[in-house]
Amino acid sequence: MNSPVALPQEVWLRSRFTEPRTVEPLATGDGHLWRGPEEIRPAAVLVPIVRRENGLTVLLTRRTAHLNDHAGQISFPGGRAEPADACAAETALREAAEEIGLAAARVEVLGELSQYVTVTGYRVTPVVGLLTPPLDLRPDDFEVAEVFEVPLTFLLDPVNHQSNCVRYEGRERRYYAMPYRQYYIWGATAGMLMNFYSFLTT
Repeated sequence: MNSPVALPQEVWLRSRFTEPRTVEPLATGDGHLWRGPEEIRPAAVLVPIVRRENGLTVLLTRRTAHLNDHAGQISFPGGRAEPADACAAETALREAAEEIGLAAARVEVLGELSQYVTVTGYRVTPVVGLLTPPLDLRPDDFEVAEVFEVPLTFLLDPVNHQSNCVRYEGRERRYYAMPYRQYYIWGATAGMLMNFYSFLTT
């Protein structure tokens, strides 16, 4: 793998998406263990990479505590695909606009990562986008409790990657976690970040 020292550079980030190559995902999700194929619905999230003077960051949200799915958890902006959506990028940009008020004009889509199947029954396509400030975000108070950013260098450092295990409905589930300050990034979000890490550093 490449040295993590120069990873945040924008030119390097772009090059990882323009080079023709295939990278096996580290995490694919285990939603298929609890749901049949007909129950798994398409969805997309935006993996927002923000240009900052001190380096690139990844924008994340903390969901509000009253939501039915993933209440209080750390997530990417995104959601289920609608019939009118032409592609995963369109779903991700539409949902990001609805959830955090992110204007699509501020996003340059770089590409997609491997799909991840969640236990809540979604086959999620992560869409990586490069964001140019000012962002002028307006989070939806019903869905989003907080928006924050994590340095990309932190997320790409293997020292900050955890692999844990828990029993859920009689099955053993393994999941990744990347605790950052007061934020516990885990589950599907951490799994997709691990795939992003693998995609960038392999």
